[in-house]
Amino acid sequence: MRAFVPEDRDERKGKLSHEKIIQLSHRLTTAIKELDEVEIFDEPNAIRQQIVKILNDLVREEAEIEQRVRQHITSQKRVIVEGSAEWDILYRKYYAEELRKLGITPPPPRS
Repeated sequence: MRAFVPEDRDERKGKLSHEKIIQLSHRLTTAIKELDEVEIFDEPNAIRQQIVKILNDLVREEAEIEQRVRQHITSQKRVIVEGSAEWDILYRKYYAEELRKLGITPPPPRS
């Protein structure tokens, strides 16, 4: 499984906004309905609501991962300033480690 790294995030909170989750749920429901390989036995709105729940769970899990990563950085013997090159490197490293613990392949580094 590969990590889902959405580009459209609420910059202040670092997560998908409620509105964006709703928009994604509508798009995904439409895409699922259009698949010939999929037969739907439930109401489309029930499927959409399940998609919203899954996306909200993922956002919550990502927040927990971020909290663990930040805690790991702040527990270093010396102070590492957030935003510094060293902080960014450690953040990416520890974030990738947390994803691997969950069995998720982290996305490749940005060039």
